[in-house]
Amino acid sequence: MNIKLLKAFTVATFLLAPAANYAQAPTLGTAANFVLFSSNGAVTNTGTSHITGNVGTNNGSSTGFGNVNGGMHDGDPSSAACATDLLAAYNQLNAAIPTAFPAVLIGNGDTLVEGVYQIGAAATMNGDLILNGQGNANAVFRFKIQGSLSANANTKVKLINGALACNVFWKVEGLVSLAAGTSMKGTIIAHNAAINMNTNDTLEGRALSIGGAVTTNNMLAYTPVGCGSPTLTGPVAPALGRTACYGIFSTDGPVTNSGITYIIGDVGTNVGLTTGFNPAYVTGTIHPIPDTSTAGCASDLLVVYNYLNALPYDIKLLYPAQFGNNLVLTPHTYLMNGATTFTGKLYLNAQGNTNAVFVIKISGALSTSTYANVVLTNGTQAKNVYWLVNGAVDLNNHVVFNGTIIANNGAISLNTADTLNGRALTTTGTFLTTAIDVAMTPGCNTTAVASFNKEANNFSLSPNPFGNTITIVMNNTASISDCSLSIYNVMGAEVMSTGITKQSTMLNTSALPAGVYLYRITGNNSTLQSGRLISQQ
Repeated sequence: MNIKLLKAFTVATFLLAPAANYAQAPTLGTAANFVLFSSNGAVTNTGTSHITGNVGTNNGSSTGFGNVNGGMHDGDPSSAACATDLLAAYNQLNAAIPTAFPAVLIGNGDTLVEGVYQIGAAATMNGDLILNGQGNANAVFRFKIQGSLSANANTKVKLINGALACNVFWKVEGLVSLAAGTSMKGTIIAHNAAINMNTNDTLEGRALSIGGAVTTNNMLAYTPVGCGSPTLTGPVAPALGRTACYGIFSTDGPVTNSGITYIIGDVGTNVGLTTGFNPAYVTGTIHPIPDTSTAGCASDLLVVYNYLNALPYDIKLLYPAQFGNNLVLTPHTYLMNGATTFTGKLYLNAQGNTNAVFVIKISGALSTSTYANVVLTNGTQAKNVYWLVNGAVDLNNHVVFNGTIIANNGAISLNTADTLNGRALTTTGTFLTTAIDVAMTPGCNTTAVASFNKEANNFSLSPNPFGNTITIVMNNTASISDCSLSIYNVMGAEVMSTGITKQSTMLNTSALPAGVYLYRITGNNSTLQSGRLISQQ
């Protein structure tokens, strides 16, 4: 009987060993922090590539990169540690016992499940390669390629049923070459060979070479989320105090408006006059001359500034003059050490964490192009975005900006058709607005500030700018009834209206051509909220 049990145990152990082997991902160590790296070789970029994660080489140089959402490490302790950990990860992958042996041409709609796949020669990917996690977020896919790996143009690695890019690994004994338009998933480790990625390639993973150059060209690469990677929360947000109740404010300088400007929040200055604002378009208090409220705001603004100014940065963006241009940032404290020009779009990606905080510190003035746009993605909220500018702020026409701007010793100019979801506050400087739309984000403590008595920002309209639809969300349904939304063109003619009878209402706006529109929400026999919308049809 004992002999039979021993045999059964031996067979079971043998059968289970490969399964345990391929269920275990290699340990990347510090290499997990790098998205592009070579232990021995140059790391080079051409054109505008968008990179999230560290970039570097332990023997060579990294050149041609613009602003990188990560650290640059050439020949320093971080790169040395990465080289050591990368070799250890390679050895783990190399020792993995194969469970399947696919042909040298993979893809073309093939679906693979968890396993260790070995190809004994150079391999080519084409079309779609589908990796099926079968409902298991811990499913690990390992590819051992005993030669080079190439991907034809527009090849796509797709993950379904819980498969994650952080659990996909490619060990390649030769050149890795991804043709234009490739969508790659997983961590690539090339042994004694180069890695080349081309125009419009997307890499959710890492490209790491033990001995060879890494080159990129107008592509997107970012480290994967999951598999124990830390959840990014960003820094602790500042306590806004009484500044939270102001849409626009200067501690020392006149605040002047021209044109039709819509403000949700208080407007004022603590030294000088506030002029040109129509009370009919301000949901809040206009402080024409300094008073106790402006004095309190000035005092708290200094506290906010001092907190943000002392906050240590995580990531330094090296090229302030090239800010924007579709750059993607994640929850961190960023520093740009010089005057900053913001062109095009900036994406703030909270990675699904709606409480994540972004702080962007600028040691110099901030200016923008026309139509510059701060785009919030994957749960980012404007109330959690802070801009500290040690200099003047000049937002060009038709800019969409999200977050609270704190300018120190600099004037602020918000120009025609600008939309600010947040606040703009300066410690010293004139404040000029021209036909803009400002909606302060939540944070005003009406209990602590007795003079502030309104329901600002009870409604949120998104996206703005909008396309075929707008969603209207009522944040407080208890005190509001019989609400309606009206949209007007710039001539004042009503072009669309709808009743708001539930907490979330989606409005089809496909009939509205591109342009600027005004909206007004009414209820309880009064105007509850108004502002500006932009159509990008």
